[in-house]
Amino acid sequence: MSADPKKQKSERSGRARRFAALVRKESYQVVRDPSSILIAFVLPLILLFLFGYGVSLDTTQTRIGLVVEEATPLTRDLAASFQASRYFAVVNGRDRREFEDDLVRGRVRGIVVVPARFAADHAAGRQPAVQVIVDGSDPNTANFVQNYAQGTVANWERQRTVEGQGQPPAIAAQQRFWFNPELTSRNFLVPGSIAIVMTLVGTLLTSLVVAREWERGTMEAMMATPVSAAELLAGKLLPYFILGLSSMTLCVLLAVFLFGVPFRGSVVALYALSAIFLMPALGQGLVISAVTKNQFLASQLALITAFLPAFLLSGFLFEINSMPTVIQWITYIVPARYLIPSLQTVFLAGDIWPMFGRAIAVMFLIGCVFFALAARSTRKRIG
Repeated sequence: MSADPKKQKSERSGRARRFAALVRKESYQVVRDPSSILIAFVLPLILLFLFGYGVSLDTTQTRIGLVVEEATPLTRDLAASFQASRYFAVVNGRDRREFEDDLVRGRVRGIVVVPARFAADHAAGRQPAVQVIVDGSDPNTANFVQNYAQGTVANWERQRTVEGQGQPPAIAAQQRFWFNPELTSRNFLVPGSIAIVMTLVGTLLTSLVVAREWERGTMEAMMATPVSAAELLAGKLLPYFILGLSSMTLCVLLAVFLFGVPFRGSVVALYALSAIFLMPALGQGLVISAVTKNQFLASQLALITAFLPAFLLSGFLFEINSMPTVIQWITYIVPARYLIPSLQTVFLAGDIWPMFGRAIAVMFLIGCVFFALAARSTRKRIG
């Protein structure tokens, strides 16, 4: 026997009214709660300005000591190459001992020594040596000083070859930097920071708001109504989903118009990636709130399980391939690992949908797992 069409229509209408009421209730709560606006719009601005202006991986104007033991036209020409480099701020000297204390105290990052026999070796056809002394306590800066000092010498020798004053090199390497030719760290730090912002907005905000309702007892009151678990979760998450996309939009506008980051992709790809990423972010917040039912614990768990992995284990600042194998396996369950390279690609390279498709599929799967856990934790129990 077929069901009554009028009854089915009435049930659908009732579900729609309940869902609309839930969404309206959550929207009012967002507007009335100053902490929601603070987390969704003020905190992202602070983080974006920190990553845009305060954090820089550009190693330019590194202070070094340049020691020319014997002043000749050849060594002065080489010294001029170091002084003209945009990567070094050069302090000149005649003896390496002048800079030993500065190197120990960190006032200079390295000492480049052009020995007294440099001109004689060059004139005799022997390979002249340039000594580079660096502080190994900071391996990144030490490698930078060493590599760029070698590059400066190689460029100087190549320039002399062009001018007909030196021997032609066996191989001439031509460098091309795609997508970010200026090698500006801001161009990939700012898009990556948008993923960190969305992690905070999605997970922290949701976990705090829902945990607050558990504390006040309003969650149990709503579970006592005819609202199903799916309707309850969807009604609570929709306003925060829109809030997360609004926060992302604000960050993108600042990235393009304030920080000057190029945007070569499409708006469709940007919003598709961001919308899918909010699924695991919001779902994780729901799970945290359901497990803790306490705002303080929810905030701590959100920072430990969402923000820190997104910051440290996503490839945002630290290369994943250089991590231990066990940690590399853990990064596969961090949603930001898939969003950050996708956002950087959207900004700097454009739409590469095969890459985006894989990222979207994995983030969707992780989101489904979190939503299943959240639905099981908040399912209405009868009897």
